[in-house]
Amino acid sequence: MKYKEIIWLNKGLYVSTDFFEKNKNDISYSFYLANVIRTPSYVSSWAALQYYNLATEAVHSVTSVSPKATRDFETKAGNFSYQSIKNDLFSDFSLTKGKFDFYIASPSKALFDLLYFRTHQFRGTKSKDIKALVEELRIDIEEMDKIEQEKFYTMIKKD
Repeated sequence: MKYKEIIWLNKGLYVSTDFFEKNKNDISYSFYLANVIRTPSYVSSWAALQYYNLATEAVHSVTSVSPKATRDFETKAGNFSYQSIKNDLFSDFSLTKGKFDFYIASPSKALFDLLYFRTHQFRGTKSKDIKALVEELRIDIEEMDKIEQEKFYTMIKKD
């Protein structure tokens, strides 16, 4: 293969340009790449909220959560951002099966993660301020399943 026929993703991780071009518009492929570029990790925050149709903001990079150090990867296959979280909060995600399998946060955990990092682990943030913050971020929490909403508010109270 020639140099232009492969795309570097991470140390020892490459994809052929042809394969990438055939799959680049498939969101499951982007999420799959996010999972393999840095393991363990799961897709979360804005990318997951958009996947669940809870956010309308344009997402320009795939944000994932990992117990490893915070790190960003800019590749020809896209931009991937990883935020570090404590091991006991590295939870509430599942494997989504499809053309490309990927790990993704539940809707409640995706929102929790977004706010967790945005508020610096909820420092100085009161529970009553959370609803206003969710509205300010234009996240349609009412579209979230009631059980997921309850899980979200339970997570907020625990932390």
